[in-house]
Amino acid sequence: MDIKLINIGFGNIVSANRVIAIVSPESAPIKRIINDARERGQLIDATYGRRTRAVIVTDSGHAILSAIQPETVANRFVSHKELQETGNVKAS
Repeated sequence: MDIKLINIGFGNIVSANRVIAIVSPESAPIKRIINDARERGQLIDATYGRRTRAVIVTDSGHAILSAIQPETVANRFVSHKELQETGNVKAS
């Protein structure tokens, strides 16, 4: 299996193969997901003290907080995938 990595800001990288959802932290259900992950010890805060703008949910039950917009993370996810499919992989 090929490992795909996505930059989620400030030099933090997540395995793209494990991502289930990239969502905004504004809604009550997402806030519950964050609190549940915190209680289970499966919350990863990658915001460096900045405001949380995206929550990345993984298939392992981890919730990862990022300070960049969900759209930005999703664009990096899609761009990386498209580059690999076309064979035009470049360092970014």
